[in-house]
Amino acid sequence: MPRTYRDRWIACTPEGLRIRGYYFPWGTKHIPYARIRSVRRITMSVLTGRGRIWGTANPLYWAHLDPRRPGKSIGLVLDVGRGVRPFITPDDPDAVESVIREHTGLGAAREADGHGPIL
Repeated sequence: MPRTYRDRWIACTPEGLRIRGYYFPWGTKHIPYARIRSVRRITMSVLTGRGRIWGTANPLYWAHLDPRRPGKSIGLVLDVGRGVRPFITPDDPDAVESVIREHTGLGAAREADGHGPIL
């Protein structure tokens, strides 16, 4: 049976991913696992995620609310088959990536692909 995960902002349920603080002002985004085409692990820098606690300057990505993002170093970018890719920063990115890959059959996790997009 696939595992689950939960922190303040991210929850991996048996049905899909829930991202709290995604929509203004506090709305939750629900993503069924079947919609997740890929998950990409990135190393964040000030311009590629760590300096932004919510939103984006890049119309291709959207970062959920995470006031603790400046203290984190790894983020996950999800391809859900739409123009905007959710950018998430769970407290335990290894666990979230593992749960997503287990539910979607995307294969084993990899090292970070380098720096992410400017957010």
